[in-house]
Amino acid sequence: MTTEEKKRPPEQVLSSEPKAHDTIRSVLSKVEKRLDSSAGKAGMDELKEALKKKQKERIVNAALGKYQQNEQLKPYQAELIKLQQHVEQTGKKVIILFDGRDASGKGGTIRRITRYMNEKRYRIEVPGKPSNRQQTELHLKRYIERFPSIGEIVLFDRSWYNRALVEPVMGFCTQKQYREFLETVNSYEHNFISDGQTILLKLYFSVSKEEQNRRFERRMNDPLRQWKLSEVDLQAQDLWDEFTEKKFRLLQKTNSTEAPWFIIRSDSKHLARIETMKLILNTVRYRGRSRSLDFELNKDVVISGEREVRLMERQRRKHGQFIG
Repeated sequence: MTTEEKKRPPEQVLSSEPKAHDTIRSVLSKVEKRLDSSAGKAGMDELKEALKKKQKERIVNAALGKYQQNEQLKPYQAELIKLQQHVEQTGKKVIILFDGRDASGKGGTIRRITRYMNEKRYRIEVPGKPSNRQQTELHLKRYIERFPSIGEIVLFDRSWYNRALVEPVMGFCTQKQYREFLETVNSYEHNFISDGQTILLKLYFSVSKEEQNRRFERRMNDPLRQWKLSEVDLQAQDLWDEFTEKKFRLLQKTNSTEAPWFIIRSDSKHLARIETMKLILNTVRYRGRSRSLDFELNKDVVISGEREVRLMERQRRKHGQFIG
């Protein structure tokens, strides 16, 4: 255990990088109020003239930083296309679960992973609230119905593990249902992957409380993102400790050798995205893998479920509670 690991709370991530669009918006907002934004190219020229040298430098640096991040992803996105082709050719079935706190970057990561993939051979599933009929059926049934067919990849933006995270905290299931789920889910997952053709990858996106709050505030203030705010979002900060307890219990009970959990530190969205791609590419052996690309995982970003449990236990012994 390194000194850095001992200091880092389980939910804490590498420092969040400034967002390019936030930087550009901040700079332009100081100038645009004085100009006619509907003037087309003439208005753009006027805007350029109004910007000071330092403001232009900030915009250029932000834009170049965003461009560089996109370029860093592309080699891995190209490898994901190779992986997808391999899955189709060999008849594999791949299930990838994206779980974790709200605003932890799950959706954005999924979009980057699938951006250049063949749309006919993957699906993104975002299970909503169960219907009245589904509430009377086996909890896993509505997820099993969305499983991949031969040669397909399915990415779940939240999965059956809602029963171990959001539902018990928000009172959407009974304590009996919660306990039964934790006791039985491992055996169900064993049945899923025992055919030798199905690959199950379980990812938990871990965001710090401060970064989650910053992202919520952005959603509240941005009319293009306000739709993302849900009932759970609005209570997430107040219920932070309860969600942390459920995360700890989840990892204790459902991290198995056959289907282990991987924690993705996601305060840095870019690092979370690139390391998630590496993790997926390392999970499935495929032909044509690049020999020059770096596939080694960043151990500060990707944490095994077993290691995360140890970190959380050590933290609780030291502080009497989880402080992440």
